[in-house]
Amino acid sequence: MTFVQMIDCKTERVDELNQLLDTWVEQTRGRRTATHSLLAQDRSDGTHVVEIVEFPSYEDAMRNSNLPETDRIFQEMVALCDGMPTFTDLEVLRDEQLHKETCARFFTEALPGDPGLLDGLLTRDYHDHDPANSPDVIGVEALRREVAMWRDAFDFAFTLEDQIAEGDRVCTRWTWEGTHKGEFLGLAPTGRQVSMTGTTVHRLHEGLICEGWWQYDRLGLMGRLGALEM
Repeated sequence: MTFVQMIDCKTERVDELNQLLDTWVEQTRGRRTATHSLLAQDRSDGTHVVEIVEFPSYEDAMRNSNLPETDRIFQEMVALCDGMPTFTDLEVLRDEQLHKETCARFFTEALPGDPGLLDGLLTRDYHDHDPANSPDVIGVEALRREVAMWRDAFDFAFTLEDQIAEGDRVCTRWTWEGTHKGEFLGLAPTGRQVSMTGTTVHRLHEGLICEGWWQYDRLGLMGRLGALEM
């Protein structure tokens, strides 16, 4: 589950604090686990500053805190502040933008590129509803086998046309383009470049995709591959 830490302090030396954060970013490059950082200033009180730092999980935040550079920068931050900064630790219950990014990685990175990424994007009991499959595909390993079937048959990529997120659901309208390089549903490789469009609705739980519903024109794809020619 995504974790956010808020650091609240009072200081007359806001510019120096900002420069200090630049130093921390540079010194921890390639090793810090923070995924996003925001420094904000109170409009009604220019000495009131809040830093908001996002991490993939609480454990990632703890690893970040254990970096020697983080401890050193914190001591320098305390010296710049009027009193000890206060910390608020927050577990993120809902982040629709993060849900969209997770689903985008599913289409653009995991499916055409590295199926190993599925482990970090899906729950172990992921349930896939595809009208072309009966029974439904359930579990990460089962989906990995389904993805392998497509990867063996096509070199392909997805283009995401639209994404709409609401609550725990993300709807993605996509275009799929591929080159038929291997056997697909009994059809010998044709070398043809083909495409199709579709829509997928994903449900997420604690930042991971746990269920998916697909709608796409597999019959049209088979036609473009010549399977329906008389």
